[in-house]
Amino acid sequence: MDTRLGNTVDARSLDARIDRMHQGARRGAVAFVIGLWITILFALFTMWPLIGDGAIRLVLAISAILVLAFNTAAIVAMLRHYHSDKSFIYGLDIMHLDEMRKRKR
Repeated sequence: MDTRLGNTVDARSLDARIDRMHQGARRGAVAFVIGLWITILFALFTMWPLIGDGAIRLVLAISAILVLAFNTAAIVAMLRHYHSDKSFIYGLDIMHLDEMRKRKR
């Protein structure tokens, strides 16, 4: 019975660690997307008055929209995949991190 209780406690601890790692990855991905949007929009609005040709402005605006849309969609898809497979992805990372810590001792 002690081994069952220990395994239950370890499983809860592992789930908590997985959730913390997943939250950190989500925060990083969201910060990246926000930074990308700020950077692209800053570049677009900074360069806008310097571009005299309407066709070049149109190409620049469409390019910015496409870059933002595809990168945002890719990050959202990645986060969905991470959420559905987080036990496998982060469980494996945690196992390797624990092994590395044991070897250092």
